[in-house]
Amino acid sequence: MSGELFSLRGRGALVTGAARGLGEAMALALAEAGADVAVIDVEPLDAATAAIAERGVRCAGHQADLSALTPESAAELVAWARAELGEVSVLVNNAGMIRRAPAEELAAEDWQAVIALNLTAPFLLSQAFARSLLADGRRGSIINLVSMNSFQGGMNVASYTASKHGLLGLTRALANEWTGRGIRVNGIAPGWMETELTRALREDDERYDALLARMPSARWGTPADLAGAVVYLASEASGYVSGGFIAVDGGYLAR
Repeated sequence: MSGELFSLRGRGALVTGAARGLGEAMALALAEAGADVAVIDVEPLDAATAAIAERGVRCAGHQADLSALTPESAAELVAWARAELGEVSVLVNNAGMIRRAPAEELAAEDWQAVIALNLTAPFLLSQAFARSLLADGRRGSIINLVSMNSFQGGMNVASYTASKHGLLGLTRALANEWTGRGIRVNGIAPGWMETELTRALREDDERYDALLARMPSARWGTPADLAGAVVYLASEASGYVSGGFIAVDGGYLAR
């Protein structure tokens, strides 16, 4: 029974920001659970699609800049994924960026770029994804990658913090509207992870030590730590879970 609950065989998933890091790890986890996977990233996807295909599932990759997404291009991406896989009922909104600067120095174009990719793109993709499911009366799961900065302010990351607070709020708002119609919406809040996005923090000895001291796990996370959470939220194992989030943070928020 437990294997069936977590199985994604016969399901298709669309994962953004999957060329490396958290997105690639989650795409691989979904594939290992049996899902066919379509991946999108602004970076080349050859390595990621090859690794996914090695899991014995169908895989498709599309290189695109989601910061310039429109309702029309979002609908085209969802249609592309469905055409490639035949069925797409899981959406993982992972693509994101960070622009670090003191708030008084943050350029307007940097603010707009971060909000566009981290908040507007997930909404437009979720909208297009939901429309395709609702039109056919099908069930689905949307998983948004929120952040520790969905719950705190951070330093020198005003646009990133605003976008991640907004994404958590959007997760709850969409869950209110769509759960009763068969589409669950949840978040994953990664803790401090060893990825390119956190390189600047990890190279700052003072910040690194301060963050590590607050982690009950006594270690930073790795992309592979998200595997269980994304499979759970994508699968029927979480069939009565919507509007919430899973913190994969080594206990950081508990402090």
